[in-house]
Amino acid sequence: MIEEIKQWEYRVQTIGSIFGTRDENIEAMLNEWGEQGWEVTHVYTPEGSGKVTVVAKRPLSNATRRLRSMPA
Repeated sequence: MIEEIKQWEYRVQTIGSIFGTRDENIEAMLNEWGEQGWEVTHVYTPEGSGKVTVVAKRPLSNATRRLRSMPA
């Protein structure tokens, strides 16, 4: 039996400003992403920027594949 290769979709977002990023804003974004099925894989802060960049992934489904192919 051949095992199907799992496919992923990724999301990257940077939030905050040179003045920093509020914990409440990060938490709200992470909770919203979690409800949508996203799993955070990396969080980093570009040096000296005060911003936070979050990278997440979730399994690519037929439904999300269709949504991604539709014009914006």
